[in-house]
Amino acid sequence: MDAAFTAEQEGIRRTLREVLGRRCGPDRVKAAVRTADGYDRELWEQLSREIGLPGLAVPEEYGGVGCAPADLVLACEETGRALLPSPLLATAVLAAPLVAALGGAGQRAALLPQLAGGGLTAARAVPGPALSAALGLTGDGGAGEWAGGGRAGGVQARRAADGAWRLYGEAAQVLDGHSADLLLVPAHAGGFARSRVLLFVVRAGAPGLVRARQTALDETRPQALVQLRDVEAEWLGEGDPFDGGGPGGPGGPVCGALAAVGRTAAAVLAAEAAGAAGRALERTVEYVRTREQFGRPIGSFQAVKHRLADLYVQVQAARSAVCYAAWDPEQGGLALAQALEALRLAAGEAIQLHGGIGFTWEHDAHLYFKRAAADELLFGPVHLLRAHAARRAGLFEAPAAAPATASPVPASPAPTRKAAV
Repeated sequence: MDAAFTAEQEGIRRTLREVLGRRCGPDRVKAAVRTADGYDRELWEQLSREIGLPGLAVPEEYGGVGCAPADLVLACEETGRALLPSPLLATAVLAAPLVAALGGAGQRAALLPQLAGGGLTAARAVPGPALSAALGLTGDGGAGEWAGGGRAGGVQARRAADGAWRLYGEAAQVLDGHSADLLLVPAHAGGFARSRVLLFVVRAGAPGLVRARQTALDETRPQALVQLRDVEAEWLGEGDPFDGGGPGGPGGPVCGALAAVGRTAAAVLAAEAAGAAGRALERTVEYVRTREQFGRPIGSFQAVKHRLADLYVQVQAARSAVCYAAWDPEQGGLALAQALEALRLAAGEAIQLHGGIGFTWEHDAHLYFKRAAADELLFGPVHLLRAHAARRAGLFEAPAAAPATASPVPASPAPTRKAAV
């Protein structure tokens, strides 16, 4: 494994850090999240046009840059450093790969170039509490239990007499669901007897679609309540889903595709968390160098040095785990656990070491604290991420019994007592 970054990767990271340093400071982040969209549209267009950020991992034949998912993972470390509020996660990480994996040829040709160019944004309408299970991060979502039952719950799909699909149901805590141009909606079809999960495309403005932005702890990740009231939708796929070649079993290929996307998403989220943790540590170090008590900077006190040294080790371990997950996405869950833990510790230490000013809710340190808490609620918690990774690795399985081997010496017969005379 070569851990060195290529020239192209270094160029992407350097350009992103320069642009975000100018356009995405803490004050601008706070202003952007309070807009109707929840992000700076002008900055999003610049990142799409100049860097091709949403299309980094999209093939060139569909208008993307054609890089590997690892390049998107490493680029997202920079967006995490700046706590960039944008539809990048929802569009490029959670939605575009599903279109590429499940869409028909015409659907891929129509949707992927616009998603890669930033002209369209997308969101996946999976309920927030079920998102980690759907992505296969904290449980096995292969049977689609996270989407509700086939009889009730979640989103239901039925085929009208004219052959069009209609959806009804709702999903809460949908990332960027209030502003996305497209919604990818997993829904149960076929009734209770033949229930299976299919993926549908719903366009913004469709009759019967109701969306409302919800109050969230982390405003840099906007969430929405999405209600579908007999909404017309397009099945993402080719042919008839109930033909012999259609999805098999309750989960079918949709849940498999979601789990595959989840591995890359875990690595991306881990990179964002590691970047945010590193920046929180840098800001704290800058502060303790200038804040004085008893006539000397507080950073010169041994206790403060020890705390920051321990935090530095945590952050570097998270970055190492992210680099490994970028090379091997199967390790994304463990990298995410390590990075979320590092971000939680970095945010907590930032508040503590900033003293009285750090405890004020308006201080910039709380942006990192909110990101740490919200990400762990949406994609964790850490102990479940590690437990699921351990189950997948077979650490909880009982060791196999050693095979019996024939003894070369025949066993002597058991002694018998002579009967008393």
